[in-house]
Parts: sequence; structure tokens; C-alpha cells
Amino acid sequence: MKNRNNQKLEAITQKTLIVGVDIAKETQWARFVDYRGLELGKALKFRNDKKGFENILASIEAICKNKRLDDVILGMEPTGHYWKPLANYLMMHEVTVVMVNPSHTKRAKELDDNSQTKNDKKDALTIARLVRDGRYYEVYMPQDIFAELRVLTNARISLMKRHNALKNTITAVMDEYFPEIVKVFKKPLKGKASMQILKSCPFPSLILELGVDGVLAEIKKAVKKTVGRKKAEQLVETAKTSIGVTYGIASAKLKLELMIEELELLTKQLAQIETSMELVLADTGFGEIILGIPGMGVVTAASFLGEIGDPMRFDNPRQISRMAGYNLVEDSSGKNKSGTAISKRGRKNLRSVLYQIAITMVAVNDEMKELYRYLKTRPNSPLKKKQALVVISKKIVTVIYNLVKKQTEYKAELVLGEFRKNQMKQVA
Repeated sequence: MKNRNNQKLEAITQKTLIVGVDIAKETQWARFVDYRGLELGKALKFRNDKKGFENILASIEAICKNKRLDDVILGMEPTGHYWKPLANYLMMHEVTVVMVNPSHTKRAKELDDNSQTKNDKKDALTIARLVRDGRYYEVYMPQDIFAELRVLTNARISLMKRHNALKNTITAVMDEYFPEIVKVFKKPLKGKASMQILKSCPFPSLILELGVDGVLAEIKKAVKKTVGRKKAEQLVETAKTSIGVTYGIASAKLKLELMIEELELLTKQLAQIETSMELVLADTGFGEIILGIPGMGVVTAASFLGEIGDPMRFDNPRQISRMAGYNLVEDSSGKNKSGTAISKRGRKNLRSVLYQIAITMVAVNDEMKELYRYLKTRPNSPLKKKQALVVISKKIVTVIYNLVKKQTEYKAELVLGEFRKNQMKQVA
């Protein structure tokens, strides 16, 4: 995975056909140019189906034959998920597919006609000329085991979003009808007893109707071990002084029942996804090595590989950090010097996974904990909490990459280099 502009430019020769495609849900536009940016042939409008894919492939072959061109490089924007079938089809037919940043297309569209006009036909030509200038990046579509991990990772992210949103909605309902329940159950959506109460008698009027014995009986349906009457009495006493609203009780209870039913289903589905992630992680051959790092969990390790794909395709760990958007940027001019910040131009989910790993590691991994403490307390340019966690995230990438590349186990004494150790000793 190289990102050197010279190599991109050298890949485009006099024998190269450059194709720009503007992706849409149903209909795409394609434009064809040579290495100078001169348009070859007419613009092609084709549908997002098998016949449409065959049409663009036939057009590519015809132009290559007529113009005696040997190579083809096709650029497109990563528009939602609509680009994937076309990219997969063309790559199977040995067409080089690359990606162009949509922000680059937006900025470059006025260069040809000095007009803000935007349409799919125009964008296709802009994309083709951006590719001609080497302003693209290579497409990576994970295969085999890493494709499985990518799908599982995306599925888990989707389920987690719905799961968290549902929990927030349930909490909002309880805040409206029985806000004091947290005085009895600190985390109502965690315990078996509290979940049974939410299902059977979630609101004060229902609790008072059942009384202490009735509430105790409901709790015992979920918790087999002995449950103290004290908890049931506390719930009844709390219900007596509740400030929760008293309208729409029946409808609110039905709404709550349906949401809890969905929440339990999502919880079950998440468990199935995570079990599958554990099995697939083991099949990659890297699972045991990565899980040997103190503080690394199965789900986070699988999610990391699901986001980056095969780690062996990278030349160095900096490429993975850049992929996550952790490369530093600044906005300085003349005497005006700005601070630096991470670009965030990369995979958002990868950045999120690394951040979660970093939070865990600074709590349980001795080496990362020590480095984190040093970064926040060093005499020169101490970092804030989030800044230090970003540095830890990048360090984690380096550790994982080196362990996988060398096929060796985690050794605490090798995590921090001698230079860093000396810095930390001076502060200590």
C-alpha cells in the first residue's frame, strides 16, 4: 500500500487509457481520456446492472483496440456502497480500479469551464483527469478470511448503533415515567431483576398495584437465588414518591415491552457476531499473536484486522496510522505558525477501534500506562488526555505491525525503545 505520487504518475504512460466513472444508484456516466487528458470517444451512460457493466467493458476494449492502448486505469469516487459491484466486476476482468477523493472532485470541477455547474457527466471527466494527475489511491477489497472479518466488523458496528440507540430510548421513557428507578437499580438495563421489573411493572402505579409481595414474585421469576424482600420494599417506597408522569401508562408499557424484546434480540445477535469474529480471527493466523498483547480483546483484535485487511500488505506501520487519519496536519504561512492536529482523513471506524484499545491499554498494560503517564507529564509540550491517547493508538499500531511482521510474541522489554526509556527515566 504505497502512496507516492511519483509512482502513480509513472503508472500512466502513452499506452494508458484513463477512465473516469461517476457512480450512482441506477445510472453511471463514464468518460475516457489519454495520458494528456484529451478525451477519447463519446461519454458513455450505462446502468448499474450486468448488461451495463458489459457495455463499459466493451467500450474500454474497443477504445484500447482503436487507439492501440495496452493499459487501463479506471477511477471512481467511493459513493456509498454502489461502487463495489462495478469495482469487483472490473477487477475480475483485470481492469485496474482506483479511487478519487470526492472533495478533490468538488474542488477541481471548475478548472475546465470556470463554472460551478455540477452533473454526473461532467464529474466523470473531472475524475478521469484527476487520475491522470496521479490524484488517486488504490482500491483494496479484502478477500477470503479478511473479507469475512470486514463484513462481521461492519455488521457489529451496525448492531451496536441500534443497540445503543434503543437503550437510550428506553432510558428516556423511564426518565419520563419513573425517573427514581435508578435509586433502586443503578443500571436498570443490566441486571436480571431490574429487566424483569421493566417487563412486568415498570411504572409506579403498576408497582403499587402489585405491592411488596407481588413485586417480589416478579423478581423471583428472573432471579432463582434468594432475593431479599428489602429490595422489593425499597422499590415500592420509591414508587410512592415518584414524580413520573401518570398519563398513557398502558401504551407506554406496550412500547417498553416491544423495545425490551428488540433489545434482547439485538443482544443475542451481537453475541452471535462476536462468536463468529473469534472463530474467524483464529483462522487469520494472527489472532494468537495479537491477543498476546496485554489489554487486547478478541472483538477489538478482530475489528482491527477487519478494518485494515491483511496487515502484511503494508510496508510500515505509518501507512496504517495514515489509513486511520492519524497523520498530523498544520496550517502555517510565513510568520503565522499553527498547531498540529490529526487529519481525520481516513477510516473512522478504524480510528474508533484504536481509540477504544488505547483506553483499555492505558488501564491494564504496564508499558502503555507508563508511556501515557509520561506523555501527559513530560516537561516539554505535555499532551492532553485525548492527544496522549492518539499517540498510544499509533504506538499500538506499531506494536501489532511489528509482531505480525516478525511472527513473534509480545515482549514487554522491547515495546519502548532505549531513547524513550531514557526520556521517561529523566522525568521520573
